[in-house]
Amino acid sequence: MIIIGGGIAGLIAAIRLVRCGVACTVIEKKKYPFHRVCGEYISNETKSFLLQEGLYPETFRPAQITEFQLSSVNGKNTTLTLDVGGFGISRYAFDYFLYQKARQAGVEFLLETEVENVEWKDNCFVIKTAKHELTCMLAVGTFGKRSSLDARLHLDFFKKRSPYVGVKYHIRIQHPPNLIALHNFVGGYCGISNVEDGKTNLCYLTHRGNLKRFKSIREMEEHILFRNPYLKSIFINAEFLFDKPEAINEISFETKEPVCNHILMAGDAAGMIAPLCGNGIAMAIHSAKILSEVIRKYLEQKSFARELMEKEYTALWNKTFSRRLWFGRQIQNKLFGSELSSSLAINLAIYSKPFARALIKKTHGSVF
Repeated sequence: MIIIGGGIAGLIAAIRLVRCGVACTVIEKKKYPFHRVCGEYISNETKSFLLQEGLYPETFRPAQITEFQLSSVNGKNTTLTLDVGGFGISRYAFDYFLYQKARQAGVEFLLETEVENVEWKDNCFVIKTAKHELTCMLAVGTFGKRSSLDARLHLDFFKKRSPYVGVKYHIRIQHPPNLIALHNFVGGYCGISNVEDGKTNLCYLTHRGNLKRFKSIREMEEHILFRNPYLKSIFINAEFLFDKPEAINEISFETKEPVCNHILMAGDAAGMIAPLCGNGIAMAIHSAKILSEVIRKYLEQKSFARELMEKEYTALWNKTFSRRLWFGRQIQNKLFGSELSSSLAINLAIYSKPFARALIKKTHGSVF
């Protein structure tokens, strides 16, 4: 079996499948460790599963997060207690940790290798890179939010231009270790929470129109993000640890499919996870669990039934995630990214805390 993309979903699926005797090769275009544009907060709905699998990153002493702060464009804010809570760890550390676990388990890797094409032919896959032509019975896609492979597979969402850009920094600042904050600005919002080693992740989503108005990301931040006094204070007082920000263009929130051209998709490749759907890492971990269990079930049968496997995985994926994704998109579209809507969100959180907690609950999953 070949897994295209070595993010969290791909690594966890590979580890679980190799442990039950399935040979897996992961193809990843970069070399570990490396940074990804990501909020780097993981809901505790994943913790018991990660502990059971020996994949919880205890040695990094990840930040334990129990409270959620929300501010409007003009700085009006409130803080809520998170029922489930979560932990913070960088993708640089967590992905590398999982990569090492995968190597120990027996997963094979092709690193610094980009998949150029996947062809379904004679009931198997032909996967081409610049140096390889590989065949396999099963192919899994965990290649993230946006990949050149999406275009080669002629996926519908890739044909539609998206106005969203994601930007991420690691900083050092006196940020409460138990707090995740979401600060609104015109045309976007910024998440801030601690990760390992006393570092803080700052990651924001903005409309590309904001960037087009200015000569640089920094100039845009000073004119747009600084209107929120919380963000202005953070940017002025923080020590920035990257030479330049990590960024990703054209983040799409269009609907995707969990199975495409017989490739089983997981994580962002299966359904782009809007930041306000709770947290994408937890959903990637859960999708890897579902995927690996479905694959194992059908491989253990005497007569392998690909069509039934694909239908079962699609049904389970939709049952587990589709409503959560829908709620997240509605909240994002209606309550964030403008002065009026962000003020409405704050007022709801201040004057109707049970309603606010209900919204948070609908965008988070249950312990699995």
